[in-house]
Amino acid sequence: MSGENRPSGRVVVLVLPDVNLLDLGGPVQAFDTAAEHGAGYRLEFVAAASGEVRSAQGLLLAGLGPLPSVVSGDLVLIPGPRLRASGPDLPAAAVTWVQEAVRAGARVASVCTGAALLAEAGLLDGRRCTTHWALVDLMRARYPRARVRDAVLYVHDGPVSTSAGIAAGIDLALSLIERDHGPSLTAAVARDLVVYLRRDGSQRQVSPFLQHRGHLHPGVHRVQDHLAQHLDLPHTLDDLARLANLSPRGLSRAFTAATGCTPLEYQQRLRLDLAANLLAETTLTVEAVAARCGFRDARHFRRLYGARYGMPPSAGRHT
Repeated sequence: MSGENRPSGRVVVLVLPDVNLLDLGGPVQAFDTAAEHGAGYRLEFVAAASGEVRSAQGLLLAGLGPLPSVVSGDLVLIPGPRLRASGPDLPAAAVTWVQEAVRAGARVASVCTGAALLAEAGLLDGRRCTTHWALVDLMRARYPRARVRDAVLYVHDGPVSTSAGIAAGIDLALSLIERDHGPSLTAAVARDLVVYLRRDGSQRQVSPFLQHRGHLHPGVHRVQDHLAQHLDLPHTLDDLARLANLSPRGLSRAFTAATGCTPLEYQQRLRLDLAANLLAETTLTVEAVAARCGFRDARHFRRLYGARYGMPPSAGRHT
């Protein structure tokens, strides 16, 4: 979160006319699940004309509040409305409100066709962004200053985030949760939602925090959870074995049989994955990243990072 306002936990969901239910429900479920894991998100549902909005699928959504004031650190979420030939329905009051929200220091995130509202507000001028594939050409023609990308799941550019069609809103929500609360909590949310956690908007790799979790051994799961939650601390095999109610040798056998790697190898993969995330998303020095991820020797960290990713940590630096 370096360079951005500290998140407040408040998520203001702008429900537009003809909203697609999956655009709305998927990200909202992700933030709600994160709150159950202690993330502290608080959801509010609002509309340009408070009261009721009919979804694209015909479901009437009631009890929506009026457009509120937002403050620095709030997140405004804009699920996408149904795309028509002329474009989505964008109430003028909502356009003005989202402009004021960004001026107040809020982050904004659109799902699918919700990007059109951000473009109409001028918030995509000069920014990288994405949207539903069927809206890409229209966006490029109507908003030539927006740097619209296709074939990506989501894009972050400063306080503005956008995602591609429909289900990509879940990927965007997970990415925002990871930025706020780190990969361990986000992986737990993804497991609860039974979805993959994609590392970024263009790549399809699965986070190591989700790998090796398809087994049924409760003791190994306890060890994996403990390692993920305490990556900056040293762990002995004896300590981990006590968590699993096994002998050290028994844990080594059970862990390798369940995951295909040893506890030490698993811990190292998690640490390197977290390090890659911190390098990309913060301005921390390589030495600070190494320390935060549990590496006591920055030179050793550089060697391990280079062996895993084929490049030095400085190549993955935040820009």
